[in-house]
Amino acid sequence: MTEETKIYQLYGINTAMHLLRPGARWEISNRDITVWEDERPCPTWEEIDDTMEKIKQFEDSINTIWTKKQIQEITGIFESDDLQEVSEDQSQE
Repeated sequence: MTEETKIYQLYGINTAMHLLRPGARWEISNRDITVWEDERPCPTWEEIDDTMEKIKQFEDSINTIWTKKQIQEITGIFESDDLQEVSEDQSQE
């Protein structure tokens, strides 16, 4: 990882659900909405996926620059050797 590594801060189901149905109470398990407590209709997975893609595009449009310390704190990877090891492990899968 480098200072240019893209780390998404907003991208995810929680943000998408908040944007689609602010204040709704819901629970999810394996892409199945198991609890929906709101007078508005539950969003479809197509709506959720579309919203998540828009969030990702928005974050991709911003030139965020992380410090090495921030990357370490967010990822939990503290040594450059560890970064190389993670990269090698992923390529072997």
